[in-house]
Amino acid sequence: MIGSLPLEEFSYGMDLGGADPAALNDALRAVTMDVMSDPLRMGTLMTSLMLAQQSVAMNTMRRMQGENPPPVAAVAPGDRRFSDPAWTSNPFLMSMLEEYLVRRQYAQQLVDQSRLPEATRRKARFALAMMMDALAPTNLPWLNPAVIKEALDTGGGSLMKGMATFLDDVKNNGGYPKQVDASSFVLGENMAATPGEVVFRNELIEVLAYYPQTPAVHERPLLCSPPWINKYYIMDIAPGRSFVEWAVRHGHQTFMISYRNPDETMRDFKMDDYLRLGPLAALDAVQRLTGAKQVNFASLCLGGTMTGILLAYLAKHGQADRVGAATMTNTILDFADPGDLGVFTDEASIAKLEKTMNERGFLESKEMEGTFNWMRANDLIWSYVVSNWYMGKKPPAFDILAWNGDATRMPAAMHSQYLRACYLHNLIVKPGAFVIEGTPIDLGLIQTPLYVLGAEADHIAPWRTTYMTTQYVGGEAKYTRTNAGHVAGICNPPGNPKACYWTKPQAEPGETPDAWLESAEKRSGSWWEDWAVWAGEHGGPMRKPYALPASGEPAPGRYVRNETAAPLDIAAPKKRATTKPVHRKRGGRS
Repeated sequence: MIGSLPLEEFSYGMDLGGADPAALNDALRAVTMDVMSDPLRMGTLMTSLMLAQQSVAMNTMRRMQGENPPPVAAVAPGDRRFSDPAWTSNPFLMSMLEEYLVRRQYAQQLVDQSRLPEATRRKARFALAMMMDALAPTNLPWLNPAVIKEALDTGGGSLMKGMATFLDDVKNNGGYPKQVDASSFVLGENMAATPGEVVFRNELIEVLAYYPQTPAVHERPLLCSPPWINKYYIMDIAPGRSFVEWAVRHGHQTFMISYRNPDETMRDFKMDDYLRLGPLAALDAVQRLTGAKQVNFASLCLGGTMTGILLAYLAKHGQADRVGAATMTNTILDFADPGDLGVFTDEASIAKLEKTMNERGFLESKEMEGTFNWMRANDLIWSYVVSNWYMGKKPPAFDILAWNGDATRMPAAMHSQYLRACYLHNLIVKPGAFVIEGTPIDLGLIQTPLYVLGAEADHIAPWRTTYMTTQYVGGEAKYTRTNAGHVAGICNPPGNPKACYWTKPQAEPGETPDAWLESAEKRSGSWWEDWAVWAGEHGGPMRKPYALPASGEPAPGRYVRNETAAPLDIAAPKKRATTKPVHRKRGGRS
């Protein structure tokens, strides 16, 4: 369920799906009416709840007498709210905890036993989760043992700091507690810091060329296709944790697409424009700059969806050989089971969202941020209320959370087309059903070798759904599953002792996701290492680095900073050194 998404992934996923949180109220109201229309079922549930509450009261009395009865309900694994030992050693607090867990359990049963469609029940579960997060006893400072201990240890100083933080958030953060301290992150220095230059720019994208860091590179350049729901630099998040840096240091002459943050002038941009002015234009630019006959792609999430469309488009036009191989990480092409985000992309929800977008010509990521936060209130609001406001602590300085807050707008026409074509009608996998730039798309025409990655804990692009890409393309497809989540899956450098992945040389036609998993080999370490081998095999022979033009505009460029600039199109490289010092740092606040 979406309640288990890592914090840094939640608002990203909700923006991606264009969720309409208002639909939750309607779903919860429908469940309530359904239960009230069946007095027998309502009576049975209420009787069961009363009996469970009596058991809680009996347990409390037994604990006060020194006994240790088994709890009526247990805390879910991974729920850190009740990690303080007082919640299990103090009879009074244990009683409060059990009562809360019992009420939560029976509220869930109320939804599960309703006779409504599953989509409505899933929305109601989200709404109930919001309510129950708010009712948690940890949200009351006089009951939370961690808050009380901190106040005693600091002589009340934590409460004074927390009050000051609260007043500042009311004034400067819309009344919400801050989730991250982004003040220490600087684009071009400790985020998006791999050295390079802007070598191409049109009205939608910039293309960044990274300086080679090896004496020889693979013949096929590597072009990265990121999602445009957030800034590209999740693929170049920080030195030592950057996928781009890893690729460059493994002999791939690497380029990156950086999307402009749309405004009202781009309201009529569609997916057709994003294909033509995005990956297609970038592919043209890279081939023109390097003279390479083939370019490899590495893409993420929505950028991977567009890469799949691009490959089918090129194949239809007899240009498939322009791309040598493609990597698609945490990418959905088959939206038949898009995970929890599919709950919010029915006809009614999309229609409401379209009305909101059409008022301005774009979807502003911040417009519904507060509502999205309430949908994951335990992690996105209440944990920070307790930490920042009650205990006077500062939010963490976490680069992924800082990136997550650097979201972009979405053109109204493009986002509407995306939601309807993908989430609502699942057209991409239906041969000829999805038409872009006048071209019907057929994934079966794709013969390009693919490296497809899914993430075990990904609720935005569930791994079984990402696996289905291997079953629609006509060529070879290697599937790998990492143990991380949607966002953390790409920031996965070697060295994490908990990291692992499952893989095998090729997914077989007709093989189900679970059958693939049964036959895949589990390995310790990062999937980056497995990808480096595969990418090396598909990168072509080694050669001297390609000479590139010196544009004078350093990476990470202007679009990532929400600036606009004149087009830049350098037709041919000037003679100069093909490598640059890897320690270059340039400023520019994120």
